[in-house]
Amino acid sequence: MTTTDRVPAATAERPGYARRWWVLATMTVCLLVVIMGNTTLNVAIPTLQRELGATQGQLQWAIDAYILVFAGLLFSWGVLGDRIGRRKVLVLGLSIYTAASLLGAFSDSPVELIVWRAVMGIGGAAVQPATLAVITNVFPPGERGRAIGIWAGVAGLAVAGGPLASGAVLEHFWWGAIFLIAVPVAVLGIVATVLVVPESRDPAPGRLDVPGVLLSIAALVGLVYGIIHGGSGAGWTSPSVLVPLLGGLVLLVVFVLLQRRSSHPALDVSLFRNPAFSAAAAALGLNFFALMGATFYLVYYLQGVRGDGPLASGAALIPMALGMGITAPVASRIAERLGAKLVVATGFVLITTAVLGFQLLDGGSPLWLLLTILSVQGLGMGAVMAPTTESIMSVVPRHKAGAGAAVNNSVRQVGGALGVAILGSLLAASYAAHLGDAVDGLPPDARAEASTSIVATLEAVAAARAGGDADVAAAAGSVVGPAQDAFVSAMHLTAVGTAGATLVAAVVVLAWLPGRRRPAGQDAVPTHQ
Repeated sequence: MTTTDRVPAATAERPGYARRWWVLATMTVCLLVVIMGNTTLNVAIPTLQRELGATQGQLQWAIDAYILVFAGLLFSWGVLGDRIGRRKVLVLGLSIYTAASLLGAFSDSPVELIVWRAVMGIGGAAVQPATLAVITNVFPPGERGRAIGIWAGVAGLAVAGGPLASGAVLEHFWWGAIFLIAVPVAVLGIVATVLVVPESRDPAPGRLDVPGVLLSIAALVGLVYGIIHGGSGAGWTSPSVLVPLLGGLVLLVVFVLLQRRSSHPALDVSLFRNPAFSAAAAALGLNFFALMGATFYLVYYLQGVRGDGPLASGAALIPMALGMGITAPVASRIAERLGAKLVVATGFVLITTAVLGFQLLDGGSPLWLLLTILSVQGLGMGAVMAPTTESIMSVVPRHKAGAGAAVNNSVRQVGGALGVAILGSLLAASYAAHLGDAVDGLPPDARAEASTSIVATLEAVAAARAGGDADVAAAAGSVVGPAQDAFVSAMHLTAVGTAGATLVAAVVVLAWLPGRRRPAGQDAVPTHQ
């Protein structure tokens, strides 16, 4: 690649890289790899429980290992990309992800699967912030909102793409094949990145803030681990939850204090004084709180109450994904004219309406009702994702785009982890309470595990029926109806909690998110070099 292909990293305004739309297409391919990796397991939980012999806790860690490592390393990879080059980081991250996917597909035990999922998180953490940083660098301010809208729309489509693809694979192949889906996509991303993506980096990065980077890793890992562990049923007041959770918060405070005093900070924390940055970050986190939390209990509803298989469960998410994919690019253009405040607040109103619509669902609800609710939810989430992401990235200087993108993605991951942990805990506690003594129809040694989720209950029922004892099978069969009713009641309560979070988000947006954007020709504010 010639020097003319390189993108200036700190120019105030420029027409944009000539092949920027090809670059955007490449970044969406890379993004698909990461998003699909985060959602592939959602519809495979019952299959893994049967075929790999995984416990409920192991299944949770197969999902959470990826999230924990991914969230912990996002900021570090973003800073590293700003220093050594974002294209290098992209290729490295995709390579790690591909290798881990191949090895994870042939895992012989739940523990081995958890390890390779963690390694996948290392690669994914390198890829996602780099995609957004590259887009920010190759597009001029006047086109950046539209490009980020397309990026966010693809992210929305990938939310359903992962479960749908894995559901289709599980219909015909063994469970490990779900990890092979991303391999050809990742290889395509590597080739396209090498061919069309120009290298970009901070031209004057200064000394690397090693303590700051290490503190960010420790803080994010502690915070996310505490959230995940608390949501897994360990109890929010237990030392194993409070120590990492409070420790992560303390380290986060120390990180902020050190960054404020540093002459070469990894992140200019004064950016959070800008309402366009801080309010957008809060709104984006709450959006993913609702998205990941609602998706978590939706999959259990589809498979545990409606009796859908993996493919049908993945297909049910298509309306939500299409809603996000359609709305995100349009929302960016509307926000350019009317301001992000109005668009994002409207999005949260739509999300709240859709989540409250879960109150209408039970075991016999028509499919069209569910698809309508998910369509409205997707439209609202698309209206939130693109304008908030653009608000964050518009404030961050281009030469620090990697760190800015990492903040954006860290907020999404922490919000999503909180959604699964808090709403999952509420769901599990409510389910166990509503199930009550109905679980007594199962064999004594299966009752504790069966009370953790409706999938575990149905697996215990299936095991009892397969035992050959007619009386035990009949007693176990009597648990199915009460379990499904208990889950529906628990889902209704959890949906109210989700709606409360989205209403808080709407208030935050209306109170602090700026209205009309500044003129397109004005680029990012200066920050520390």
